[in-house]
Amino acid sequence: MTIKLYCFGESGNAYKAALALELSGLDWEPVYVDFFGGEARSPEFREINPMGEVPVMVDGDVTLSQSGVIQDYVSSKSGKLGGKSAAERREVLRWQFWDNHKMSSQIGMTRFLMNFIPEDKRPAEVIAFNQGRLKAAYKVLETELADKNWLVGDDVTIADISCCGYLFYPEPFGFDRADWPNINAWLDRISALPGWKHPYDLMPGSPADRA
Repeated sequence: MTIKLYCFGESGNAYKAALALELSGLDWEPVYVDFFGGEARSPEFREINPMGEVPVMVDGDVTLSQSGVIQDYVSSKSGKLGGKSAAERREVLRWQFWDNHKMSSQIGMTRFLMNFIPEDKRPAEVIAFNQGRLKAAYKVLETELADKNWLVGDDVTIADISCCGYLFYPEPFGFDRADWPNINAWLDRISALPGWKHPYDLMPGSPADRA
């Protein structure tokens, strides 16, 4: 049975789930959600996910939301991307929780404020504050990757997929790969993995479609 992922290309959290599915080798397909048209907040979509968010994964009688939960499900079902021991599994979770709190949530908000609302409504002080928090997060990631190829163990895991998700997007949010050589090399390793695709190639929906 083909797994369905309700998503749209501009969502970094959806990309985390989609990339995990793609790299796992599981059979899946994207289902486009017109987020900017309000579909995620429609009564019909809330029957799938009462939280009114993407991504949502449907695998037979299993329906899951939240990218970290979906990644964990994909890893468990495929036997891939989850670490090779209980200790590594806990370390994977540590990085996923850190990313969700310290990095992805900040990037998502900053990227939205800088790119997806009218220029005259962009709060400069809020953007600058978020970028300061993000710089601290990038420093943590840069230091961690100074002497290792992957965040956990000797192979890619959903820790890497979680933390890299937003960093592949082209819209400006205060991140320049050239400023972070260890992160840059790590992103190159991820994009060289068999099956890797850019978010706008992996899922339907991009800024160009709304232009």
